[in-house]
Amino acid sequence: MAGDRPGRWVRGLACGGVPGRRRRDGDPRVILPADLVRNVEGTWGEDGRRWLAELPSLVDAVAAQWELTVGEPFALSFNWVARAVDASGTPVVLKLGPVSGAHLGPEAAALRAFDGRGAVRLLAADAARGALLLERATPGTRLREMVTAGRDTEATEILVLVANSLHDAAPDPALPDVSTLGVAFSQYERAFGDAGPLPLALVRRAGALFAELCGSAPRRVVLHGDLHHDNVLRSDSVLRSGDGWLAIDPHGYVGDPGFEAGAMLYNPDPDRADDALLAAVPRRIEQLADGLGVPLDRLTDWGFAVAMLSAVWDTEGDPGPPGRALDVARLLLR
Repeated sequence: MAGDRPGRWVRGLACGGVPGRRRRDGDPRVILPADLVRNVEGTWGEDGRRWLAELPSLVDAVAAQWELTVGEPFALSFNWVARAVDASGTPVVLKLGPVSGAHLGPEAAALRAFDGRGAVRLLAADAARGALLLERATPGTRLREMVTAGRDTEATEILVLVANSLHDAAPDPALPDVSTLGVAFSQYERAFGDAGPLPLALVRRAGALFAELCGSAPRRVVLHGDLHHDNVLRSDSVLRSGDGWLAIDPHGYVGDPGFEAGAMLYNPDPDRADDALLAAVPRRIEQLADGLGVPLDRLTDWGFAVAMLSAVWDTEGDPGPPGRALDVARLLLR
């Protein structure tokens, strides 16, 4: 399901221009990014097309409900997300997703649990309309920029600090257990057998290890579920004192904190070959294990299992060649 794929499908809120299209009826207020149209129609079919057609009226309704002036959307792939300003002049973010997708419910629940500690605040939610009103991280620089600048160790330390802040939240029984994601491994085997694009032995090993790790969790926390360099933004917001880094776009699960490290190992830019980032994985593993308080062997196993989970998800739909996640999984296999 969209929104459940760590570090590949749902990107952060610091994107630049919008390579998209306006509505066919010429409505100047709501721009539909091309990737959004393609992915929503491909994932939700007729329900998705209906939602896209109703989107201008939905935007109008929530803008009136929350007294917003709405700007152009970010170039995202599964949700319509735009900058906005509320009646007091405070910068905010408006996020709408197909109600049939139901993926914004766990996001809202996770943000309520985090309550602004390590993540943007949830300011309002309308489940019937599939709408969230969020604090805007300003200036919104993505943590990936620090990696690009050659400061990977510092970026990893920030991921640790953000993760630990999030994991202080009390577990919410309304959130799904992260173990539910493990079904993807058996689904892959049913779909491909040993004729698929991934080594079946690795898929089976990852599926068994994923279940074992979930079942032996020493503690259970609220998980972001997709915590990586594109989902952590620099913030010096009017809703904050001082500056710092805040997570966005949580998927919302409950489970072992070691799961959280997985997406940190093959990001940013998981589709691009990068020998330098691959070489950084062993150092990242040690830094994350120490910072998150997870034994090194256990965190290595989590890294392998989650990297393979991402590789399995990459085979859905119209897959391209395997990305960096598979390379990371092979590196971490013990």
